Amino acid sequence: MSEELLINVTPQETRVAFVENGVLQEVHIERALKRGLVGNIYKGKVSRILPGMQAAFIDVGLERTAFLHASDIVTEGGHEAANGKQHDDIASLLREGQEIMVQVIKDPMGSKGARLTTQISIPSRYLVYMPGVAHIGISQKIDAESERQRLKDIVSELAPEFEAGGYIIRTVADAVDEAAIKNDMVFLQKLWTTIQQRSDKAKPASLIHDDLQLVMRTMRDLGNTDIEKIRIDSRETCDKVRKFASKFIPHLAHCVEHYPGERPIFDLYGVEDEIHKALQRKVQLKSGGYLIIDQTEAMTTIDVNTGAFVGHRNLEETIFKTNLEASQAIVRQLRLRNLGGIIIIDFIDMDDVEHRRQVIRALEKNLERDRAKAQISEVSALGLVEMTRKRTRESLEHVLCRTCPTCDGRGSILTAETVCYEIFREIIREARQFETQQLLVLASQAVIDMLVDEESDSLAELEEFIEKPIKLQVESEYTQEQFDVVLM
Repeated sequence: MSEELLINVTPQETRVAFVENGVLQEVHIERALKRGLVGNIYKGKVSRILPGMQAAFIDVGLERTAFLHASDIVTEGGHEAANGKQHDDIASLLREGQEIMVQVIKDPMGSKGARLTTQISIPSRYLVYMPGVAHIGISQKIDAESERQRLKDIVSELAPEFEAGGYIIRTVADAVDEAAIKNDMVFLQKLWTTIQQRSDKAKPASLIHDDLQLVMRTMRDLGNTDIEKIRIDSRETCDKVRKFASKFIPHLAHCVEHYPGERPIFDLYGVEDEIHKALQRKVQLKSGGYLIIDQTEAMTTIDVNTGAFVGHRNLEETIFKTNLEASQAIVRQLRLRNLGGIIIIDFIDMDDVEHRRQVIRALEKNLERDRAKAQISEVSALGLVEMTRKRTRESLEHVLCRTCPTCDGRGSILTAETVCYEIFREIIREARQFETQQLLVLASQAVIDMLVDEESDSLAELEEFIEKPIKLQVESEYTQEQFDVVLM
């Protein structure tokens, strides 16, 4: 299977497309203005100690000095400064002018500087490495005790080959083999060595490691896949990726190439079109059937329909083939849109038990290529397939879109006719409650047009009923549902 990464870089935004056999499977987007400082490592300098707060201000080269509490200081031996409920005296742990390696755990907010810790932690895809800590932990979300023990045993056996330190096994390591874990540990050790070398050479109040940007994170996380080409449309980024790959992921270094073409790189495989399609509810299937995908806060629902596909033999064959094709398309959409949490799939009802089994098996097989962990239940009594998929990042819709300000996420708005009748009720309410000479209705163009056309007789009757003139005025900024009745 041919696998490629297409990377589009601009000063404002970086986009990474993962393509299999010429078809877009995943897209990752990172915007420069939304990158925080959490995870960045600095060589800081203690600028002020506050004994009353048991904290210190650290100059790390940012606009405001950062904040380090005694409870976030790790003493020699890998223990936090906390001793029971009491912290060691901050003055015994730090002194003004001291140089110290720190990591940001909370971004600056308002007038407050960043929050720091001296407990450095470096994440990879499956592990988090903590230098100077002799502990192996594991995510609580990995439920099976046998799997927890297997992963702990792998890390424990491999750890003596590397520099001392602790590890936390992340949720995505569930069911991962030993080779993948070892690759991560090699990556982490090389990265930690690089950070130490930079720290030795760096001046105080300077950045020595910023959390990997999208391109490097993608390279790190895809380090175990069979990527054939990594095409990047920025020569500067391409050079950086080559150096990164040569040092940390040597087996991928030869795949990196600069794309100099004038045609935008995302147009090569129709990536731009696929991104726009991934924001729509309806997904067309090649057979003529289609999916309807609705993403809500609670869950995502996917409805499968035969559409124009009528088959060649009988209805059962038509339904079975549509469901088989849908199982492949659904998994691609889950990856492309990055849909997570609870997912309910309403396949077309099948009478044949063997057909139902094959459709579920096809869904499971297609999910094997998805790097996000997923669990599928059997078909429910209502004929629905219930599944969950791990949330790894914001969905494509949440990254690129915002809730419609007109319908506020409902997906529909009141008709002009409905708004007219609301206006009539509001006019009666105001006329009865207040003394006024006349009333002015402010509304959208569509509503005003209806009032002066189809509802003109009703408006005239209302004027006669309240014995006051009613004036109309178009407000171009109003949505169809907005209106005001003004007393004059």
